[in-house]
Amino acid sequence: MGADAVSAQEGARLAVTSEVGTLRTVLLHRPGNELRRLTPRNNDQLLFDGIPWVERAQQEHDAFAEVLRGRGTEVLLLSDLLAETIEVSGAARIQGIAAAVDARRLGHTLADELAAFLRGVPATELAEILVAGMTFDELPFGPDATSLVRRMHHGGDFVIDPLPNLLFTRDSSFWVGPRVAITSLALPARHRETSLTDLIYAFHPRFLGVRRAYESHTAPIEGGDVLLLSEGVVAVGVGERTSPAGAEALARSLFDDDLAHTVLVVPIVQTRATMHLDTVCTMVDADAVVMYPAVRESLCAFTIRKEDDYGGRSGSGRVGISGPDPFLPAAAEAMGIGKLRVIDTGLDGVTAEREQWDDGNNTLALAPGVVVAYERNEMTNARLEDAGIEVLRIPGSELGSGRGGPRCLSCPLSRDDL
Repeated sequence: MGADAVSAQEGARLAVTSEVGTLRTVLLHRPGNELRRLTPRNNDQLLFDGIPWVERAQQEHDAFAEVLRGRGTEVLLLSDLLAETIEVSGAARIQGIAAAVDARRLGHTLADELAAFLRGVPATELAEILVAGMTFDELPFGPDATSLVRRMHHGGDFVIDPLPNLLFTRDSSFWVGPRVAITSLALPARHRETSLTDLIYAFHPRFLGVRRAYESHTAPIEGGDVLLLSEGVVAVGVGERTSPAGAEALARSLFDDDLAHTVLVVPIVQTRATMHLDTVCTMVDADAVVMYPAVRESLCAFTIRKEDDYGGRSGSGRVGISGPDPFLPAAAEAMGIGKLRVIDTGLDGVTAEREQWDDGNNTLALAPGVVVAYERNEMTNARLEDAGIEVLRIPGSELGSGRGGPRCLSCPLSRDDL
């Protein structure tokens, strides 16, 4: 289908050229049994700050999805797409099983037996196992005297790890223009998430003809670090999750495919509170951002520009790199506007720190000047409204236990151009 990939089922153009164009189609993942795998023993390893109340998290997520639908956004659910993909594609089934069943950890005897079983499981059940995982107690066949691995593991240990962070669909893929980028997630608890999004984009009929913008299996990059400031201008945070090599590889890939002319690489502090760029800054209008005031003056950017004689993959690939310069002026210059409006998180230093931790900066724009935000961040939401931004509030007490707000919870597939 070339540059203007079209949905095979709906006829909607799949493309995203900004953070704030009217949102037409979005990918979410409704939390499920993978969250029930979290315990006080493993929640840190699985990147959650607490043990979420799953039923409440589902209610909160359903409320989020209904707000989106109420504004005319088509909501696609990842588990449904995954089951449909496995149903229609034998190759997707085989690849999904291969990514989940690790012979290096299970040994070849157990791995082969488990893979053989999963090849015959109905699509919906297999999709659930790939997301929610499986324990040794849940193995569907009796112990094998030849498997030392099985004898030495406790029954509650995972044969297939659960993916509780799949809730945050922003990170494992993102769209730039009419192409989708499949990411490389930094931490072990999230490595397998991209194998599932990869299957969906490769084999689901909805995405037939969609081309890839970027694929990397070595240099970490996550969607929460990527902001489409304007058409052709992309900001990439570098910190806990995205590496300088990942940012550079993405920039060159976007230049090669003529998807961007400028990439701003933004160093951020490598801490849990600021794991991604969108935890300290998101766009709320074509010329406005909500930003954590503690980084407003210190945030800087290296600007990578595609030179006029850029030769692409087969040529010299000439780029110009400048900086670091203050982020806000550098972004405005790249976007071709005089100045970015900045709306501060919180009311004072303490409130700002509290609301930044609770994802006050992590808003999802449904249209220019219309955003979804967690209701708990009262001061930030009030500031947004004072600045003329319409705020659609959603509950997030349980959804936020994995440190992610409405932007983290969503992967836009289609937005109107500005």
